[in-house]
Amino acid sequence: MTESSKVRRFFAVVPAAGVGKRVGGNIPKQYLPIHGKSILEHTLTELLLVDRLEKIIVPVGAEDNHWQDLLVFSSSRIMVTQGGGERVDSVLAGLNACVDADNNDWVLVHDVARPCVQAGSINQLIDTLQDHPVGGLLAVPATDTMKQAAGNDVLKTVDRSRLWHAQTPQMFPLSLLKESIEKGLAAGADITDEASAIELQGLQPRLVEGLRSNIKVTRPEDLALAAYYLENKEVSQ
Repeated sequence: MTESSKVRRFFAVVPAAGVGKRVGGNIPKQYLPIHGKSILEHTLTELLLVDRLEKIIVPVGAEDNHWQDLLVFSSSRIMVTQGGGERVDSVLAGLNACVDADNNDWVLVHDVARPCVQAGSINQLIDTLQDHPVGGLLAVPATDTMKQAAGNDVLKTVDRSRLWHAQTPQMFPLSLLKESIEKGLAAGADITDEASAIELQGLQPRLVEGLRSNIKVTRPEDLALAAYYLENKEVSQ
């Protein structure tokens, strides 16, 4: 069987080494509870519903022992590795830990603080991109009026018809993503998400429309909204 004829498999990386300072509290935000389970548990539980994900790599902080008490980590499909100082460092550590993956296998990177992601959206992403030459990401079109500013002063109103809010998972071939991140870091680029690293190589990721309920828990008020979406999944579809 040639390399090109092999069935490409799917792996996931969930960087979870951050501390989530804006949410507050004495523990990293991924361990804050919603409906009796931590954000991290909600996120991993939903990813485990996607049968095509062979392994889910979770890079955690060097001093983080909280994950060891969570039942979800008993799954043989979840593997823990040490993350880095920044999100991009943890993503790269996760990619390096995908030792069972071939270079052309797909990797889906998902924010740990997006516990409301739905397995249906992840499967839609895989179905849409599995034959794409580059890969892409879940996103939703901007609906608010968008302003470009200098500090707190408006410079102009931006045409929102071409603007999207990026989400995760973001799905790319392992070797392409790893090489793109390494090149970006070497050039001193600001890599805010996986797609930005791919874009730096002159490539165009595909946008796959997701759900607006796939929010990122960043501020304290996001916890209540995430709790609502998790309790009312049928409403947010």
